[in-house]
Amino acid sequence: MIPAVRRLSRQGRRVGERLGGAGHRQSAVRFALLLFLLAAFGVALLVVPLPEPRELPRMADRLGDLAPVAAVAGGALLLVALVPRTFVTLASGAIFGALEGAAYALGAALLAAALGFAVGRLLGRDFVADRVRGRLARLDGWFTRQSVLGVITVRLLPIAGFGLVSYGYGTTGARVLPFLAGSVIASAPTAFGYAAVGAAVTSPGDVNWFGAAPAALGLIASVVLIRQWWRAERQRRRAPN
Repeated sequence: MIPAVRRLSRQGRRVGERLGGAGHRQSAVRFALLLFLLAAFGVALLVVPLPEPRELPRMADRLGDLAPVAAVAGGALLLVALVPRTFVTLASGAIFGALEGAAYALGAALLAAALGFAVGRLLGRDFVADRVRGRLARLDGWFTRQSVLGVITVRLLPIAGFGLVSYGYGTTGARVLPFLAGSVIASAPTAFGYAAVGAAVTSPGDVNWFGAAPAALGLIASVVLIRQWWRAERQRRRAPN
């Protein structure tokens, strides 16, 4: 998965290099396509109804052994279409139970993060790289230097949905591997919590609520990570140039 994302990134850069002076126009066209894609997903999210969680187990029964594969692939497509990760994880828990549902939801999150990053890198990176200046250039440099911890911190901040953050990261100079690792780690606590809630919808008597414990741990970890990130930023700003 990671080599495929990197190949797409390199292909996007090579296209821009071959086009030369026309590359600026092409990058603007690709960026406009990215914005149109996001707008279309946003409209579809408003007008297309999502199924009720109680209906999902019957749909999965019809798929048989292919249900886990469909859950991961379908969940990833929903996430890149800007469907909230809360719904995807609740649905996975309703179908497969708390622990198994959380595992499939994390698989969908990993695949969706890779797809969103690849599309953002292919359609938006050249446009952003050519035009960022001043503070935006420093922000882009910060994304480029980010470690897994930085990605986790951004993922835990309530700034945008899962899919939108993935597209946004692709337009920056962020590296693929830390982004994917940080995305999965940041998604794990709430995956267990929401999957447990989803399981309670269809089988309230069978839910082991200890499966939701990582959500509480994730809240504590979120506070700690955000505090460390803030302290590091303050120290960096105070350091002499």
